Amino acid sequence: MNAADDGRQQLDAASVLNAKTTLLQLLARAGVWSGDAEELIGLVEAGALALAHTEIGESGRAAPEGNGERYEAGWRDAARAAADELADIAERTLRHALAPDPTVSSPDDRSPVGRAEMERAKVAITPLYLSYTAVSDLDPDATEQVLTAVLGTMSPRQRAGYPGRLTEFATTHHARLERLYTEYGPGSAIAIHGRYSLVHSPTSVAVLERLVAAPAALHEEWDAAELPPAWLDGLITAWGPTAP
Repeated sequence: MNAADDGRQQLDAASVLNAKTTLLQLLARAGVWSGDAEELIGLVEAGALALAHTEIGESGRAAPEGNGERYEAGWRDAARAAADELADIAERTLRHALAPDPTVSSPDDRSPVGRAEMERAKVAITPLYLSYTAVSDLDPDATEQVLTAVLGTMSPRQRAGYPGRLTEFATTHHARLERLYTEYGPGSAIAIHGRYSLVHSPTSVAVLERLVAAPAALHEEWDAAELPPAWLDGLITAWGPTAP
């Protein structure tokens, strides 16, 4: 029985390659560098495989009933083997997306921040920031410098998963972040205080996450980028005395 016989429709390899090539050409016309486009597509591919692996693992699909214990045991073993192979393919796809050139550093080592990594971070932080406060006219507009310091604390692999880490951080510390932006952000009584300037920038969410997760590495990258120490001190003060 083939895919058409049971109502399923699957893309063949040539059609998948055609879609990928078309997307690369469209992105090139929009001014996206081919290396950045390849990386983004690779991350989507790796993510789709990883999500499929998770779905298979969580689905708990049982073997068809009435075939005996040995059949059911074989079914489970085969399903587990297929899921494990899918996880391996997802891992290889991710490694290829993050370090397609064998001369490039391992995706587990820290490396210079790429343009695609910077853009992914911008896309991740803005909606999180706007869920707590409004756009501020006092944004110091140092987004790329700040994000370079933030992303510099991570390896390419960690940067690839940073949007998820940010979302988890915002969920875990929702009440605390809400208080911080109410007391120190746009519209607060100290809105024009220079010490808290970074609270008026979407990058503040990312900086706060790093202050909790990797404070030493953040201070190191912050100093290397020659960013104002007062911005970091202001966020630490606003976050509260019990911050890690």
